[in-house]
Amino acid sequence: MAKSSLLIVDDDPGLQKQLRWCFEDYDVTVVGDREEALAAMVRKPAAVVTLDLGLPPDPANASEGLRALDEILELAPRTKVVVVTGNDDREVAVRAVAQGAYDFYEKPVDPDVLRLIVERAFRLSELEEENARLAREASTPLSGVIAGSDSMEEVCRRIEKIGPTNVTVLLLGESGTGKEVLARALHSLSDRRDQDFIAINCAAIPETLLESELFGYEKGAFTGAAKQTRGKLEFADGGTLFLDEIGDLPASLQAKLLRFLQERVIERVGGREEIAVDTRVICATHKDLRALIKEGAFREDLFYRISEVAVTIPPLRERVGDVLLIARALLASFSDLHRGKIKDFSKTAIRAMETYEWPGNVRELENRVKRAVIMADGKLIEPVDLELEASAENEIMTLKACREQAEESALKLALAVSDGQVGRAAEILDVSRPTVYHLLRKYNVQN
Repeated sequence: MAKSSLLIVDDDPGLQKQLRWCFEDYDVTVVGDREEALAAMVRKPAAVVTLDLGLPPDPANASEGLRALDEILELAPRTKVVVVTGNDDREVAVRAVAQGAYDFYEKPVDPDVLRLIVERAFRLSELEEENARLAREASTPLSGVIAGSDSMEEVCRRIEKIGPTNVTVLLLGESGTGKEVLARALHSLSDRRDQDFIAINCAAIPETLLESELFGYEKGAFTGAAKQTRGKLEFADGGTLFLDEIGDLPASLQAKLLRFLQERVIERVGGREEIAVDTRVICATHKDLRALIKEGAFREDLFYRISEVAVTIPPLRERVGDVLLIARALLASFSDLHRGKIKDFSKTAIRAMETYEWPGNVRELENRVKRAVIMADGKLIEPVDLELEASAENEIMTLKACREQAEESALKLALAVSDGQVGRAAEILDVSRPTVYHLLRKYNVQN
């Protein structure tokens, strides 16, 4: 089994020798200054580093050591750095921890105590690596999609089946659930992947301009049309056009889009020539199109054309376990903002995220995590950084607490049914009389 890599940064030859001996069962690299430490981290990244803050050329102060700390964490943010300081430098040690150090230890060095700190750092590093591995396994083959919940994995399986085909797809789901991400995944899985993916939001463009955006226009078609201009459907020829918020498509354009989907030809605004276009269309909306059809606001024949296959994306609140997976992936992606300072979410922050309803779905989660990364002061993100409150009502109970709660409830019910007769209660609970007496004492239940 390969030994864990440990980097020791200290300019004292005697202490170097002592620490090398102390950690002989690790793969130890010993260096004496900041530049050597960075070079060693590039050659052979270490999961744990012990760092003397008093390094040359300024061994009397901590400036070089603190600079080394910053540069090591910038190079390898997940590295656990244990700073070793003089016995009168506690203030500097606390400052180092605030800058991202895992822990600190004061000289003179007690090898046993330092070894304990280092072993704990290695265990934490291994746990973080395991968490990262599980997150990678939870990530689907679809680019940009992170899913561990059964409901979202089923969506991903459907996308993988649909992607290689040329069917028109309708993605349904609340705002912020990742409809465009899945549309791009459909494109990347198709044989059109090397061609353009073009997205247009039907709700964001005024009706007077939307027809020109989609179908293009001929020179002189209207005031200001100084030259012939292709529309998005033509630009996406051979590729994919994503029509977001298709439920907001004006009625005047629904018939024109329907004709394209049926005939695969378009006419530019002001033109008479039919132009063949080979574009795959993927649509998305958060609206109830069937309700719009009943109201006369959406064409039923267009609905069936755009929904050759329909995929409903579950809201984040229904994706059990996905909130933390996505939040940790986002935290890693924002590492350039916190430079390795933030290691994870606190238990109370995790509880707050898991119990929050997430009306804005993944988009809201991304915004809150990014804001928290900027605002957090410590190594862990707290509920206040996320601008969430952890509800005591929704606090997750330990298994032991759940068992004890169930035991106490069952005991009280059995006593009530048996009219307080311990023997009868024991029969109901299928335990011995001594066990019932033990439970009476344990839960302070008066019989």
